[in-house]
Amino acid sequence: MVAEVSVETIEDGLLRTQGADVDIAFRVRGSGPAVVLLHGTSAHHAVWEPVGDALADRATVVALDQRGHGRSDKPATGYGASDFAADVVTVLDALGIADAVVAGHSLGGRNAWVAAARHPDRVTGAVVVDYTPYVEDSVLDVLDTRVADGFRSFDDVAEIEEYLRARYTAILPGAIARRARWGYVQDADGRWVARADKRAMRLLIEGFRTPWDAAFRDVSATMTHLRGADSRIVSEQAWRRARADRPDDRWVVVDDADHYIPEEHPLLVAAEIARVLGI
Repeated sequence: MVAEVSVETIEDGLLRTQGADVDIAFRVRGSGPAVVLLHGTSAHHAVWEPVGDALADRATVVALDQRGHGRSDKPATGYGASDFAADVVTVLDALGIADAVVAGHSLGGRNAWVAAARHPDRVTGAVVVDYTPYVEDSVLDVLDTRVADGFRSFDDVAEIEEYLRARYTAILPGAIARRARWGYVQDADGRWVARADKRAMRLLIEGFRTPWDAAFRDVSATMTHLRGADSRIVSEQAWRRARADRPDDRWVVVDDADHYIPEEHPLLVAAEIARVLGI
């Protein structure tokens, strides 16, 4: 028998599933057609806040802390793309939402197209931000090192924000504060540490080495893809290979952007999501 999943309110006004195999924290606002927002590696739901602000008067916006991140469960295993895609359905079921567009950045982008491929009755469209199945292994090697380097402790929030400004040089000032507020917690010694789980990050990055290109090609809905012109994750070659797989999709290169497009050009990203939602 499948356990019934309910929704509870937790700290800071977030909601969280209760009774799922892996419980997921999320924020919901607005009304209208639904969009689920999936963040990138080591981030959290709040990186999407400005995008949600731009959509909430026309759409139901559901922003997740993906498993291993934020206030969601952090299991010892289960960080493949199909696991993340199943979490989207878990949240939709818990909220009684029949179907939704899924928009994701980086890790979330991969999970968006896998959710669309595996659950076509629940995912009506996808917006994939700065990720393709063809990101090179050399890029993933650098990402693995970069993410691992982020697991350090800090004296206070000001020190966290100083570190984040140096790490994410192009994101908007408000994005720095959101990453600091929602992405860190004090440990037993009073030091500030990341909420994301280090072991989970290593496992999910290893999961990137399975490209999920067949699922990418199998998505029946038309997708929209965004790439930062200065992205260090999606090379021009990886972009061209993905376009060749799906020439009828919408492909947008964002000038004056690197990998972190939702935190650099949130209104542009919101407009592309609105286009897919038809609002």
